[in-house]
Amino acid sequence: MNNTCVQKRETEAVSCHHHWSFRSVQANYAPYFFDNGARSTNGNMALLSLSEDTPVGSHVYTLNGTDPEGDPVTYGLTYEAGSRRYFSVDGNLGNVTLIEELDREKEDEIEVIVSISDGLSTVSEKVRILVMDANDESPEFINTPYIVQVPENSPSGSSIFKIEAVDRDTGSGGSITYFLQNIHANKFTIDRHSGVLRIKSGVTLDYEKSRTHFVVVVAKDGGGKLRGDNKVFSATTTVTVNVEDVQDTPPMFIGTPYYGYVYEDTLPGSEVLTVVALDGDRGKPNNIHYCIVNGSEGSFEISNTTGAISVIKSPNQLKKEVYELRVQASEVSPEGDVSAYAFATVTIRVVDLNNHPPTFYGESGPQNRFELTMYEHPPEGEILRGLKITVNDSDQGANAKFNLRLVGPGGIFRVVPLTVLNEAQVTIIVENSAAIDYEKFKVLTFKLLAIEVNTPEKFSSTADIAIRLLDTNDNVPKFSSDYYIARIPENSPGGSNVVAVTATDPDSGLWGEVKYSIYGTGADLFLIHPSTGIIYTQPWAVLDAEVNSKYNFYVKAEDTDGKYSLAEVFITVLDVNDHSPEFNENIQEKTMIIGSPVKIEAIDQDAEEPNNIVDYSIMQADPANVFDIDQSTGEIKLKSYIRSLDIIHNITKNKDCIWSLVVQAKDRGSPSFSTTAVLKIDITEETLHKGPMAAFLMQTKDNPMKALGVLAGVMGIMVLITIMISTAMFWRNKRSNKIMPVRRIIKKRQTQQSRTVRMEWLKFKRPSNAAEKFVVEDDAKSLQNENSNNNVQAAPVPPAAPLPPPPPALAASGNSAAWRVPTVSGSLTPKFINKQLKKRGHSSTHNALVSELKMKFEKRNASMGEPHI
Repeated sequence: MNNTCVQKRETEAVSCHHHWSFRSVQANYAPYFFDNGARSTNGNMALLSLSEDTPVGSHVYTLNGTDPEGDPVTYGLTYEAGSRRYFSVDGNLGNVTLIEELDREKEDEIEVIVSISDGLSTVSEKVRILVMDANDESPEFINTPYIVQVPENSPSGSSIFKIEAVDRDTGSGGSITYFLQNIHANKFTIDRHSGVLRIKSGVTLDYEKSRTHFVVVVAKDGGGKLRGDNKVFSATTTVTVNVEDVQDTPPMFIGTPYYGYVYEDTLPGSEVLTVVALDGDRGKPNNIHYCIVNGSEGSFEISNTTGAISVIKSPNQLKKEVYELRVQASEVSPEGDVSAYAFATVTIRVVDLNNHPPTFYGESGPQNRFELTMYEHPPEGEILRGLKITVNDSDQGANAKFNLRLVGPGGIFRVVPLTVLNEAQVTIIVENSAAIDYEKFKVLTFKLLAIEVNTPEKFSSTADIAIRLLDTNDNVPKFSSDYYIARIPENSPGGSNVVAVTATDPDSGLWGEVKYSIYGTGADLFLIHPSTGIIYTQPWAVLDAEVNSKYNFYVKAEDTDGKYSLAEVFITVLDVNDHSPEFNENIQEKTMIIGSPVKIEAIDQDAEEPNNIVDYSIMQADPANVFDIDQSTGEIKLKSYIRSLDIIHNITKNKDCIWSLVVQAKDRGSPSFSTTAVLKIDITEETLHKGPMAAFLMQTKDNPMKALGVLAGVMGIMVLITIMISTAMFWRNKRSNKIMPVRRIIKKRQTQQSRTVRMEWLKFKRPSNAAEKFVVEDDAKSLQNENSNNNVQAAPVPPAAPLPPPPPALAASGNSAAWRVPTVSGSLTPKFINKQLKKRGHSSTHNALVSELKMKFEKRNASMGEPHI
């Protein structure tokens, strides 16, 4: 190869010399590749080796050479015709890239022609590239599918088949080991190197238990590198092991036990039944030979090949009713040898024709009606011993087999036995004691039916059974209701009927007689008739709905044996209008402020509406057109046109404005009751500015102790405020260094101007109506002090040191003489106190007094600051 290249280079050099002779006398030398050895990555690609798993697109080599003259060179790659192109080259750089996937198993050597050119001369070389193996192939089983025939008597551990797999890889990637899946459930093992399949040690095959085994074999290679990772490939296949049957199982009879019947009309030679036996080795069965070993007594024979048993005598000649034949079934090999046998017993019964129906018998012979008398509710499971019934069928065998059935009310009795062969004593047993009830049935009737089971004629017969029941005390008296509700007016006289209760006992005779009684805490006022159940009041009983309107007790119904039941009685006492309305105590005198109503109230002690609903009216008034009253609430108002005391003075000459009214409270009962009372109304007008003090005084006019208590508290608060204000004034004067003599203060307070200021603070505005005059006059009589709220024109009094105002005494409580209100049919009840009004009046009075006291001191300080004249 080197000689060829040298010659080629010389030839190319000569041609180049002639070509350039006219340009230069110097010769041109051809370029050449560097030869860097087998393991180099650049040069001429000689002895290059690549793994077959080299990725397509990889840079696998760099062509490298030079030109003696130093001219730039280019590189090229070519292939022989028909060859696959695996590489491409960058002509300038010489970088060789893999462009086709390598596969050592298809092509392990690649021939490539590499070339180098300087533009004038081109040098080419043919090189071989070796493809190295990678583990990219999986094992493959050959000669599949695997189907193996194994006799069932093959010894354990024996070899039955050899499995072979190949892997086209080399080295460890091409080595194969074998193993089985589900090794513990398998009856086989495999040699991991040779692939020989064997029966597992200690295990035998059995065709009769399992005819086919499916063995899954895995072939795994030794592993190897693939694209940088260690890969192990495997493959699986299934070996079908068919177990071949061998003669190792005796014959078996099918359909045992065997029973046959010979009837009295059967002809000699008739087939009675056929026995069947099969070879236990089903794969290759032998022929079966039948014979009767014993028990025939010359009366029966069997077919050697079919197993059909026939009677060879007339039924009349058969000595026994039951024959038991012992039949042998033998396996006969194709050579005629008996290899195995088995035995079966055949029972043959001789029976006559079915020409007799079942018949019932009593103690004296055939009987079709049976009667019995018994008490109701016998214990469950008890036998009706009074019924002595026998049933018989004189036929033989299957013709004498029949069933017994009791037809009638279900679930009460059951019959034993249910199935009879020839003859039996019939027993009837109690099954449901509760259903055997004298109150429901006096007589229980049934039909006892006997019907043949396995005969085409189905002969049958019946017998009537009548059971007469006797009564027992098995019932408790039962009320028609669990509770009774009754109503009775409160004015009912003693001995009045209230309600009738009813209880029934379905038992007969004395057991059905019921006696009534009552008991309980609410039964004291009542009695009950012991036989009729009528409840009535005690002769001395007095009912009062206002005292007790509800009574509740129990009524008891008891039979002669002491069995009883209870019911509850609820009695409501109906209210009757027997009370008159009664006025409250505080109806004697009322104070009315013009524009505000006064209210009277009467209570009716009746228990229910409308007896305790009260309507109010004015029976008499002088003058008559001054007052109106609300019928429902009892509120009394002045007529709408009366808005001041002046209007009242125009109507009457009574300057005191204290009038008496005759008022009536009347209930709505039937008949209706009423009560009248005389009411004194003191009419007045509201105080100045409608102040809270005046309102409070008016509200407490009828209760002076209330006013005293409230005003005592107010006085304490005012004293505390006075001390605080005096202290504040002292410290203010001390800081201002103003020290004034006491006499100057006293003299200043005695001046008319000071009196005028104080009186301006004390006096009210001119009253706007007569009601205000009335209030002030009352106050003037009792409040004779500096803080009394009155406007009486009295002589001036020398002023004293300011003191907290004493609690004002109410004129009404001091001047009014005590008097009582005459009433008709009624008593007075404690009067009601309006707590809300009391609280409001106290608070308003306190605020008013504190405000007035504060104003007084401010005005006094202002007057003290003026120069003394």
